[in-house]
Amino acid sequence: MLHLLYILAFTVLAFIAVGNLIRNLIMFSFDRERPYPANSSGGNQGGFGYYAARRQSIPHPELLDNAGNLIKEPLLVMRSINVEDARQQLDALYESSPGHKIERSEEA
Repeated sequence: MLHLLYILAFTVLAFIAVGNLIRNLIMFSFDRERPYPANSSGGNQGGFGYYAARRQSIPHPELLDNAGNLIKEPLLVMRSINVEDARQQLDALYESSPGHKIERSEEA
């Protein structure tokens, strides 16, 4: 009888914990969408923090060209080549590398 009471108590506690988890996740998603003022007293002094960074939306430096404008084209363009062309390009890179010249001079 005591075992059934323990099982029932822990089942109720598990349901309460899962309910709290779901409620907290829902409240967190609503909280993220709510705008916060820059001078709030919630530890966000001077406009620093997560929400201030999201409002300014500073782009990463790799997404800017030399003039500081955003790049609006794809950053990686891949074209398909066959294995032999790739092998020839890799061999050419290896032969033009400084380490390869040192190895050749040591072999001679």
